Amino acid sequence: MPEDSAPPLAMPRSKVLTFGLLTGLLVSGYGVMFTVLDDFRDEYGISETWLGLIVGIGFFASFLAQIFIAPVADRGYAKRLVFLGTVTTVVALVGMAYATSLLPLLGARFVMGIGIGMAAPAVRRIVIIGDPENLGHNLGLLLAADVSGFAMGPAISAILVGPFGLSAPFLVIAAANVLVLPILFWVDVDESDHDAPVARFAFDMFRNRSFLAITLLVSGVWIMIGTFDALWAVVLDDLEASEWVANIGITMFALPLIFLSTTGGRLAQRVGPFRLGPLGLVIGAVFIFAYGLMPTGGAMLAVGLLHSVNDGLTISSGGIATGLVVPPERQASAQGMIGAVETMTAAITATTAGILYEHFGRFTAYTACAVIMVLLGIASYVLAGPTWRQLRGVAMNLDLDPATAVTGHA
Repeated sequence: MPEDSAPPLAMPRSKVLTFGLLTGLLVSGYGVMFTVLDDFRDEYGISETWLGLIVGIGFFASFLAQIFIAPVADRGYAKRLVFLGTVTTVVALVGMAYATSLLPLLGARFVMGIGIGMAAPAVRRIVIIGDPENLGHNLGLLLAADVSGFAMGPAISAILVGPFGLSAPFLVIAAANVLVLPILFWVDVDESDHDAPVARFAFDMFRNRSFLAITLLVSGVWIMIGTFDALWAVVLDDLEASEWVANIGITMFALPLIFLSTTGGRLAQRVGPFRLGPLGLVIGAVFIFAYGLMPTGGAMLAVGLLHSVNDGLTISSGGIATGLVVPPERQASAQGMIGAVETMTAAITATTAGILYEHFGRFTAYTACAVIMVLLGIASYVLAGPTWRQLRGVAMNLDLDPATAVTGHA
């Protein structure tokens, strides 16, 4: 931005909340799907292997959309991508509601992944560009909305599936998304960067040291998430813990993310995400390692409480760093690429963690995860170089031109 340019006006908080609501509704269908997988097995005769594919194909679709479709939002089409992504998700939810066999469920889940994958990076771009001074708080709010939406899915299923059947929660969430759509026409979105020359895709960003440091940081976070999700319920069952311990553990992890994410986002922007993020990753690794040693479900739950507070305060650092490092005209491309890295990392890690647990035991599975988290945290901190000292409170908008980006700073 030229020195004599006026700073952009802050996006009204009501608009940030609107996009937060939309984000929560988009992912709530995903939360519903997880809670009814056993019903798909029992009512439609779909085996566990194919259920896993239904989950995985959505991750793959989201991965593709975030790489190949998300950059379009940087060319003046951010709001249209959010609208189209929401409509696509609604179609997928209706498909999930009425599908009664494997292939329709696979197709609907694939479409759902495409819809979320094209809308989410565009939403983050709109919020980042609309209010850069409050980037940390606003991205933290989006994270809180994302977690809230996912947590809302199981609650909706619990209320509706029994009396109204499997289709009910999907149709209710689809209707809620439709009701929110008209609000998009009211929201004024800054698309002024669409004339800026941008690359077709975001792969060139990996030549920038700071962006590469971000990918290492978020990879460490999602290795942790993938391991936790894959093993939590299984480990507690093997420890003969009560079922409520596993259920309250998931809720316990969601609540700090909901209530601390905005605080964590502001903290990351103030002290620097390359300081807070790697530190949070190393502390998180200590808790992951401890899961491999705890003798009872109650002890696992106690460790989990401390772990969730750490994550609530630090887990948004990767997104904050992306918002601060990447220039405005490439925000959607960058956010999409980071989201794709997260999605693929979680999918690979969940599979690997299960294999390690089955063949080598709990201690090995959690220890391997902890070691990798520490290594990625240190590598991210080191690779960021001087950026970790400079990136505090204000955007750097590093030069991402492949001809100059190799050094990591302009």
